[in-house]
Amino acid sequence: MKSTKTFKALGVTKPVLDAIRAQKFDKPTEIQARTIPLILSGRDVIGGSKTGSGKTLAFSCGIIKKVIPHKGVQAVVLVPTRELAEQVGNAIIKFSKFKRMSVVKVYGGVSINPQIEHLRRADVVVATPGRLLDHIDRRTVRLNAVKTLVLDEADLMLDMGFLRDVEKIIRETPKRRQTLLFSATVSDDIYHLEKKHMHNPEKISVEQFVDASKLRQVYIDVLSQEKFSLLVHLLKEERSGLVMVFCNTRRNTDFVAKNLKANNVQCCAIHGGLTQSKRQQILQDFHRGKTYALICTDVAARGLDIQDVSHIYNYDVCKDAKQYIHRIGRTARAGKEGKAITLLSDRDHDNFSKVSRLNRDIEHIEMPEIPSAQIVYRPTGRTPTDRRPGRFMGRRNGSGGGGRGGQRPRILRRQSNAARPRRSNASR
Repeated sequence: MKSTKTFKALGVTKPVLDAIRAQKFDKPTEIQARTIPLILSGRDVIGGSKTGSGKTLAFSCGIIKKVIPHKGVQAVVLVPTRELAEQVGNAIIKFSKFKRMSVVKVYGGVSINPQIEHLRRADVVVATPGRLLDHIDRRTVRLNAVKTLVLDEADLMLDMGFLRDVEKIIRETPKRRQTLLFSATVSDDIYHLEKKHMHNPEKISVEQFVDASKLRQVYIDVLSQEKFSLLVHLLKEERSGLVMVFCNTRRNTDFVAKNLKANNVQCCAIHGGLTQSKRQQILQDFHRGKTYALICTDVAARGLDIQDVSHIYNYDVCKDAKQYIHRIGRTARAGKEGKAITLLSDRDHDNFSKVSRLNRDIEHIEMPEIPSAQIVYRPTGRTPTDRRPGRFMGRRNGSGGGGRGGQRPRILRRQSNAARPRRSNASR
C-alpha cells in the first residue's frame, strides 16, 4: 500500500531525495510513510512489516542523514543471512549515491582479510552477527561511535539462535544510540530486546495478511511415492512466471532440484550448504529470469526481495504455521495474482493441520492424472538435520561422532583407575 504523502513531505534529506528520483520511486509505502518521520526525529522504532514493504529505504533515510564520512563506524545493520547482507548493503549504497560514505558488507563464507581492509574506512556496516563478532574479537572494528543500530528481519535472526550474539554486539555500542527493529512477527525474544536495549520505542505495524482475491491457495492429496511426479507435472502444466519450491531440508532441496533437471525443468537449488559466490550467482540468474524455478529452504529464501513470482509450491509443509504465511507472501504482490500449491502426503498431515487452523482460505483440489517422472538421483548419506537420534549422536549441532562428518566415534578400551589420568582442578 502506498501513501498519499511525498518523500519530501516526510522530511527526507536532499541526497536521498535525489537517489529516490534516480530510481524512479513514486510514493512512499505505508511503512515508509509511518516510520521515516519517527526515524529522522531520532526515535527508537519497532516496525512490523513483511519483506518487500520498503523498510530498507525507511531506515536508510535516518542512517544517511546522521553519518559524517570518515568518522568511524556510525551505523550497524544486523541481518540474519549472507544474501540479506548483500541485498541491504547494496540498497544503502544506492540510496547514498549522492552522499560520499563507505558502506561495508560483512558476512561469513568468504575471506575475512578483504573485510578487514574495508572496515578501516567504513562509515556503515551491514553484517551477519557471527562474522561481526569475529571482527570484534579480532579488534578489526570498533563500534564505540555508532549512532544507529538496525536489527533487520529480527524474528528470523532470533529464530536462528543469534540472540546472544546480537546482545554481545549491542553491548559494544554506546548506550545513547538510536535502535530500529524490523520484524514480520513478534516473539518473546523481541520483547526481551525491547525492554533491555530500546528506549521507549514507537511501535508501527503494517503487516498485511494475504488477499484471498489475489492469491489462490490449494492443496492436493498425493501418495508419497507420487509427490515428485506431481510436482514435475504441475511445473510443466502451470508454467507462467517465476516459481519458488519450498523444502524443509537441504537434502530434499538437492533431491528435488537434481531430479527436476533430469526431467527437463530449468531450476536451481539454494540453501546454506552452498558457497556464497554460488548462492549469489543463483539469485542473480533467478532475478533476471534465466532460471524458471528456485528450489529453496526457508532460511535461504527468507528476507530476499524477489519480484514477479507467480507460483509458490510447498513440496514439504513447513512445521511453523507462521512460516507458511511468509512463503505464500512471495507471490500476489503489487496487485498481481498468484497461486500457492501444497503437495500433501501422509507425512505432512501433522504440519498441515497447524497451517489450516490459521488459514481457512486453502481449498482442496483433486489429484490430476499424471505420468511418472524420472527419478535419477537418490539422496545419499544423511545430513545432521535429517538424522534420527541414536546412540552415536554427538552433542553438538546434532552431528554424530563428535561433529566429524557423522562418523561413528572410536570405542576406546576402558582404562583402569590407575591408568586413567586424573584431571587437575584447572582443567575442569
